[in-house]
Amino acid sequence: MNLVLLGPPGAGKGTQAKLLEDSRSLAKLSTGDMLRAAVAAGTELGRKVGDIMERGQLVPDELVIKLIAERMDQGGAGQGYILDGFPRTIAQAEALDQLLKERGKKLDVVIVMAVDDEALVERIAGRFACADCGEGYHDLYKLPKVKGVCDRCGGTQFARRKDDNEEVVRSRLKAYHAQTEPLIDYYAGQGKVRTVDGMADIVTVQKEIAAALDGGVEKAKKRAKTPG
Repeated sequence: MNLVLLGPPGAGKGTQAKLLEDSRSLAKLSTGDMLRAAVAAGTELGRKVGDIMERGQLVPDELVIKLIAERMDQGGAGQGYILDGFPRTIAQAEALDQLLKERGKKLDVVIVMAVDDEALVERIAGRFACADCGEGYHDLYKLPKVKGVCDRCGGTQFARRKDDNEEVVRSRLKAYHAQTEPLIDYYAGQGKVRTVDGMADIVTVQKEIAAALDGGVEKAKKRAKTPG
C-alpha cells in the first residue's frame, strides 16, 4: 500500500507516519526530514533549500521531486510508502503519479488530517526539544518533569526550530491553504480521500487512520474483483 498523509503543518503527520511505519511495515518518506537532513549535511541541495525553509516557504517542485525519486530508487520500501509532506501542489501530485507509474506502483489512499488553524498556531509555536536526544516538549502541554532537565536523557540543553514561531507558522498555513488544500479535491475525484479528526489525541487519530486504511483496502479489493 502507498499512501499520502495530507494536512497543514503541525497536524501530527510525522507522528502518525512513524506509527504506520512501525505497525504496517511501510517506508516513511518525509520530505521535511529529508530536507532538514540535507541542510544539516551541507549538501548542494541543503544549501539551496535552507534559507527557503527558514522563511517557511515551499521548496521548488523540481528539488522536492528529485529528492523523492532518489529515495524511491534506493529501495527498502517494505510493504509500500507513506508520503509525509509530499505532494504539496497539484503539479507535485501529478509528478508523484508519474514517479509511481514508472516504478509499477500506484497511490492507494490519501488520509486528510482535519485541524483548526488557531489551535495549530498554538501547538507549533510552543514546541521545543532536547538538544541531545531530540525528545519533544511543549510550553503548554508537555514540560519536562524537572524544570530544565530532559525526562529521557537528563540533558539540560533545549532548542526550538527556527520556523516554529507564530509569524512563520501563519505563513506556512497560508501557503497550505493556497497550494496544498486543493489536493483534497484532486484526490477526492479519484476516490482516494479518507478524512480523520487531526485535533483528537494521538491514539484516537491512529485508530481512525487504521479504520480508514483498512476500509480503503477492502474497497480496492472489491473494485479489482468487479468485471470491467
